[in-house]
Amino acid sequence: MAVAIPRVGHEQRLSVVDHLTELRARLLVSLAALAVAFGFSMWQNHALLHIINKPLEHETQRQVRAGNGPLGATYSVQQSARVVASQVQVVVAALERPGSGASASTRSSLQSVGPALKRAAGALSVPAHGEKPVTLGIGEPFTTTVGIALIFAVILALPVLLYQLYAFLLPALSPGRQRSTTLLALPIPLLFSAGVVFGYFVVLPAAVRFFQNFNSGEFNVLVQASQYYHFAAVTLLAMGLLFQVPVAILAATRAGVVSPRQLRSNRRYALLACGLVAAFLPGDAVTLVLETVPLYLLFEVSLLLATLLERRTARRARAAGAA
Repeated sequence: MAVAIPRVGHEQRLSVVDHLTELRARLLVSLAALAVAFGFSMWQNHALLHIINKPLEHETQRQVRAGNGPLGATYSVQQSARVVASQVQVVVAALERPGSGASASTRSSLQSVGPALKRAAGALSVPAHGEKPVTLGIGEPFTTTVGIALIFAVILALPVLLYQLYAFLLPALSPGRQRSTTLLALPIPLLFSAGVVFGYFVVLPAAVRFFQNFNSGEFNVLVQASQYYHFAAVTLLAMGLLFQVPVAILAATRAGVVSPRQLRSNRRYALLACGLVAAFLPGDAVTLVLETVPLYLLFEVSLLLATLLERRTARRARAAGAA
């Protein structure tokens, strides 16, 4: 069934039924986009789980190699068995050589033991495993996979969802306000995506490293899948929202709540606020700097754009007064 969404102008007057009809059409389009994105995410769920598990992989492998937790204890036993197998292999190789002093029957029996020891030592030499989060319930792998697919579906369908919301609310604004709102709304998906990428490559690995190493010698650390994915989703969502600072600053300056001159005179407070936000995020001193610098750069870019818009508005006002 085709869904037609009529274009509504600012001067056009619609009844309640017309508004509800438009809202229904836009909701259907949004649900269709979300369903397509969800189907794609479920199709590629193995790749998505690999992507979201990547920040956990390195730190968990290091914990296992250090012998921490039940997986680390198993790996330590495995490495000890590999050393013993290698030493026994050396002894067997020495005994099966002619002139070793062993009898012919003993050397003959040891010739079949050597290949088996070599295979055993090779199997015990595999790298440490355990980078994947664990599940505790019989249905948790399915529910966790569906939840991850839904989160990625919302991210993929976000431009369509935001556009439908924007198109539904835009006719209520005057033409001048519509242009300003369009300029403010266009960067929102791009800034959100940039925040998610920044959170994935900088914030989330630092948070995993901090929490995995915090007092880890006193606990058997096993990362549960549902809790890890919830933590990762909240972290990435928070960074996506933090990167909306330029939109918030531009909206505040356009509404007259604050002026660019006031923002310039309070730069030190903005830097302090960026540092406080980064300090609340888990990580070490290097991560603190890596998180503070992009946030402050976003503030400076917002201030520059607000200043340019203010000057353009002032020039238009002078031109209108002269005319």
